[in-house]
Amino acid sequence: MNPFDLVVGVKGAGEQATGIACRLYQSNIRKIFMMEIEKPLAVRRNVAFCDVIYTGNKCVEGVEASKMKSIFEIESAWDSKKIAVVVDPEWHSIRELQPDVVIDATIAKTNLGTNMKEAPLVIGVGPGFVAGKTVHMVIETKRGHNLGRVILSGQAEANTGIPGSICGFDQERVLRAPCSGQFITNFKIGTLVDSGVVVGTVNGACVVTEISGVLRGLITPGTMVKRGLKIGDVDPRGVIAYCDTISDKARSISGGVLEAIMRATGTFKSRMS
Repeated sequence: MNPFDLVVGVKGAGEQATGIACRLYQSNIRKIFMMEIEKPLAVRRNVAFCDVIYTGNKCVEGVEASKMKSIFEIESAWDSKKIAVVVDPEWHSIRELQPDVVIDATIAKTNLGTNMKEAPLVIGVGPGFVAGKTVHMVIETKRGHNLGRVILSGQAEANTGIPGSICGFDQERVLRAPCSGQFITNFKIGTLVDSGVVVGTVNGACVVTEISGVLRGLITPGTMVKRGLKIGDVDPRGVIAYCDTISDKARSISGGVLEAIMRATGTFKSRMS
């Protein structure tokens, strides 16, 4: 089967899933549909297709995605040269469309039910999957020497709970909800901030920056959040352009996914047969 004819279902439409979808689309794998929850919690919304749940349309590095009201509209998105995004937290689209490839890019750090029966090729992104048992292949997501590596047997490295370091900052660059409640802010992604700035509140409690930099990400204002949830990201490099472009990590991971698909192209049967 020509890889350009592949139908690919992606679980999740957050930052990493979007990087994957863009890489595949730019590699001429165009029949892509993404499945999201009703109220996505992505922080890097400028480069996350899940934002279409709120806005209807999204363009990331020249690749467009649109929200479809139902799985029956997905092909119309493809006809318009767009990636389709549907609210489908239980992944019913997979049973209806029977994709050639299923990619679990929810980055849940645990397996929420993905299995090898879902498609001829099932790829798990990050920890929680076992290559050869629960999925066919796993992609390493931990920063370092093996980032983006295709794993054919075994698992990705376990989640440490520590964000990747940028300019020596890891935990300090992440903004978390100080309590449970509604996140309120007037700040925009791409704003330069100093340390100690109140960028928003949750149930009246202040969300304060620990370092100076650019607000590379903020969860959708008005979202109900739980205490400790990541709701923002300050990039100490202070480069505003990074807010609107796919990260180095997402590019590495997406390259691993593309490699995994290319490795497995011989296992796909033509839909014309």
